[in-house]
Amino acid sequence: MTPLQLAPVVFDRGDLDDATLLHLYRSILLPRLIEERMLLLLRQGQLSKWFSGIGQEAISVGLGCALKPSDWIFPLHRNLGVFTTRGLPLSRVFAQVQGKPDGYTQARDRSFHFGVPEARVIGMISHLGAMLGVADGVALGSQLNGTQDLAVVFSGDGGTSEGDFHEAVNLAAVWDLPVIFLIENNGYGLSTPSRQQFRCEKFIDKAPGYGIDAIRVDGNNILDVYRAFVDLAEQLRESPRPVIFEAMTFRMRGHEEASGTDYVPDHLFEAWAKRDPVKCYETYLIEQGVLSASNRDAIHTDFKDEILQAWNAAQALPAIHPCVSDELGDVYAPSSTDAEPDISSTRTLRLVDAISEGLQQAMGHNPRIVIMGQDIAEYGGVFKITKGFVERFGEERVRNTPICESAVLGAGLGLSLTGHHAVIEMQFADFVSCGFNQIVNNLAKTHYRWGHPVHVTVRMPTGAGVGAGPFHSQSCEAWFAHVPGLKIVYPSTPADAKGLLIRSLEEPNPVLFFEHKQLYRSLEGPVPEAMYRTPLGVARVVTPGDRLTVVTYGAAVHWSLIAANEFEGIEIIDLRTLRPWDEETVFASVRKTNRCVVVHEATLFGGLGAEIAAHIGETCFEHLDAPVMRVGALETPVPFNRALEKQFLPTDRISAALQSTLAF
Repeated sequence: MTPLQLAPVVFDRGDLDDATLLHLYRSILLPRLIEERMLLLLRQGQLSKWFSGIGQEAISVGLGCALKPSDWIFPLHRNLGVFTTRGLPLSRVFAQVQGKPDGYTQARDRSFHFGVPEARVIGMISHLGAMLGVADGVALGSQLNGTQDLAVVFSGDGGTSEGDFHEAVNLAAVWDLPVIFLIENNGYGLSTPSRQQFRCEKFIDKAPGYGIDAIRVDGNNILDVYRAFVDLAEQLRESPRPVIFEAMTFRMRGHEEASGTDYVPDHLFEAWAKRDPVKCYETYLIEQGVLSASNRDAIHTDFKDEILQAWNAAQALPAIHPCVSDELGDVYAPSSTDAEPDISSTRTLRLVDAISEGLQQAMGHNPRIVIMGQDIAEYGGVFKITKGFVERFGEERVRNTPICESAVLGAGLGLSLTGHHAVIEMQFADFVSCGFNQIVNNLAKTHYRWGHPVHVTVRMPTGAGVGAGPFHSQSCEAWFAHVPGLKIVYPSTPADAKGLLIRSLEEPNPVLFFEHKQLYRSLEGPVPEAMYRTPLGVARVVTPGDRLTVVTYGAAVHWSLIAANEFEGIEIIDLRTLRPWDEETVFASVRKTNRCVVVHEATLFGGLGAEIAAHIGETCFEHLDAPVMRVGALETPVPFNRALEKQFLPTDRISAALQSTLAF
């Protein structure tokens, strides 16, 4: 431990008046007394789990008292002081930890995993570092909104080892975002000591590598923390930029109560007990004559009564009554399925041009749409879809990003929290694996957890057929179709690409929008000139028939059309939206034709075809005259060599599947 950590806590009131000193005292005392009550309730079996912040309260409370109510804070498990300084009703906070429906997540999430946008508090998910990029997004959104609001995002010292930390700090530095990256350096990542987590002595040493400033304070001294945040916030409002803020402290309890503290040497507890942020500050105020013993006792009594009343009120609330329709109904934010009639003239466009036109029209219609991605500004993206956009819409709305998929996806969520609509272009769909956590755990679950819409569309250039090899050609739609909360769109024609994209950009749920690279410039079709919307979740009957149904999407629609020309009576259904998919149209077709083949470009095992075939088998079994067949790619990675790639793709195997199904 460094001299800063082991030195006595020395307070300097400076120009702070008595009222401020007492306000800080009451603010730091309340979370401590709540903690003590929670530990008692935990021992009594009235609480299932608790992550204690005892010993670290000065950090949360100091910043909470220093910032404006409009500033955003992203706390972690042990930052109860953030919630109390923002004035969240204790009864509702206690309902949350009790798993009551009157909490902030309707009993769907634990402790402080929730957001209260109206209080500018956005809680964590369990994956360390995941909220750092989101903080970048709200800071960017605040700048675009013309406000001077800051974002403060917590990280433990162990959490700085995550790639999300580097990505988010680097992105904030490149864009001069007013984000304070607050590192609570308590010496441990759960049980792993700092010497096994990183080699740097001080986290402020990292700042020069990003070209930003840093500050280090005694995290057990509430006056130092408070004053540092007051001064820093004033600076960042005048000159927006990111700062690393390292607060030295110590965790006096286990990572969570069940983990214990056997891994911590006794002498550290003894040394840090003398630096207790609440007791030391209380003693100082009494010595200064700011707080009397009788006043102290009265404050303690009042708070304990308030805490007990709030706990009892939460406990008296009704327990959750599970309801399937409620659960399913809250996975997605409500959205429209209405389509506008197309009355405009059409002309022939390539798929790539239809997507570009739809994106331009949507951005012109809605000034809150911001597009982010690698090389998308002056260069226009690797496929030139955004060529000319920066000249028309400006650098504020068409933003080149560093190579940091996770941070940018997180920033998309942050932008959505501030009222913007984020469009994120993956250079290739394959690269989305680097941002997988943000999509499946942040974007997908936000509405279900705490009811906030998510206006984020991720554009995904996908598919094989262009000789790009195993890392630029994968069909990864099935990776995400398994995740409730995501909407997945995959157009096969220029007209659908434009209409579905415009509709996706208005969707209050995260959309993964797949665009087949081989079709970009090889496929043309009629596209209305006007701005129009094609509803999500509605399939298209490509060709009618009465002998066999082909269910497909993307490039496989065109392969299926070629194969179907060899037969009579083939009805081809283009799903267009893969999640949610149009079961009604598919089932109606199968009940009419009595046979079905599901075709997709992706490999078969675990693909969407298996899921669709299973649903057809369960729902339409009595109508089937043959097994539901599936056609997909070989069970290999996508090869580079064109001859191998042609063998990999299912194009030459569709006809045989149709023939065998018709002959069954």
